[in-house]
Amino acid sequence: MSGAVSCEILGVVGARPNFMKIAPIMAAFSSLAARPIATKLVHTGQHYDPSMSDSFFEQLGIPRPDVNLEVGSGSHAVQTADIMRAFEPVLDRERPKAVLVVGDVNSTIACALVAAKKGVKVIHVEAGLRSYDRGMPEEINRVLTDQISDLLYTTEKSALDNLKREGIDPARVHFVGNVMIDTLRHNLERAVPAERVLGARPAGGYAVVTLHRPANVDDPAILGSLLRTLAAIAERLPVVFPMHPRTRAAAERFGLLGLLERPGIRLLAPLSYLEMLGLNREAKVVLTDSGGLQEETTALGVPCITLRENTERPITMTEGTNTLTGPDTAKIMACFEDIMASGGKTGRIPEYWDGRAAERIADHLRGWLDRLP
Repeated sequence: MSGAVSCEILGVVGARPNFMKIAPIMAAFSSLAARPIATKLVHTGQHYDPSMSDSFFEQLGIPRPDVNLEVGSGSHAVQTADIMRAFEPVLDRERPKAVLVVGDVNSTIACALVAAKKGVKVIHVEAGLRSYDRGMPEEINRVLTDQISDLLYTTEKSALDNLKREGIDPARVHFVGNVMIDTLRHNLERAVPAERVLGARPAGGYAVVTLHRPANVDDPAILGSLLRTLAAIAERLPVVFPMHPRTRAAAERFGLLGLLERPGIRLLAPLSYLEMLGLNREAKVVLTDSGGLQEETTALGVPCITLRENTERPITMTEGTNTLTGPDTAKIMACFEDIMASGGKTGRIPEYWDGRAAERIADHLRGWLDRLP
């Protein structure tokens, strides 16, 4: 591409996990002492429900997007294609030095592909994470985005080994820490207390549950087994379940919603970031299939049961509070009973999960941009 450059960096967000990652990056870019990094923000609209998008911009202080592509939902192929088609003219118009993508959603790979094919540098934040499960769409997005990125920022040191195995030059990789934890630390004092979210905080504590991954919610046998397990847990400890729209729709479609209609289970609509942060901070245990919550619970020191067979965030297991059980009822209940008896894993805070990852990105990126022709 040639012509006038309107900004140095074109940042991309599209789905809820992206918002917590882009917030500290945008703040660090604008306040960089050496010289602020001129950035414009594109929201692809991959998550278009206000409860899944708008509140995050407001609560996290993210600048309103300069462009909203408003692509909406669709199959992985349709959504990725729609994002690419809508993003290309924006890239042609803005002519940035580089496109910055975060995480592993469809918006990440779609915009990275457009930039790479047009000769624009690609920067990937949260690079090198691997579950080694190609059945997860996010795993495909991670691997492909890393392959076409010019600059890769990692959250944990093991990510470098993953990237080297895939033939990526270590000179392109920089360990900076976890921007998700920047957001958590910055907002911890603003978190909404559980009592305000729930009306009254259960005296003996509570469990928080999130479920949304296709492997868990698209199969009626697996979803039914998980919901029955939650019902069993609710007999021992109140369960708070902010239900993803996809999960609720699946439970209704399969006739399983009745499994959750009991006094010990509290179903909620999706929560804002600050509400969810407050709820997780005070939880006795979190059961989830979310990658981000594995990290957040480690940072908060809250035991986490991950309802997946694998994780792309192994540091949450080796150093943090996370235990993998998959959807197996016996394993889930054994882990839950251990937490009830002993408090579960305590863990420690991983290196560079100190709230300054975005600052390290900004400092390094300023020099990298200045060296570009």
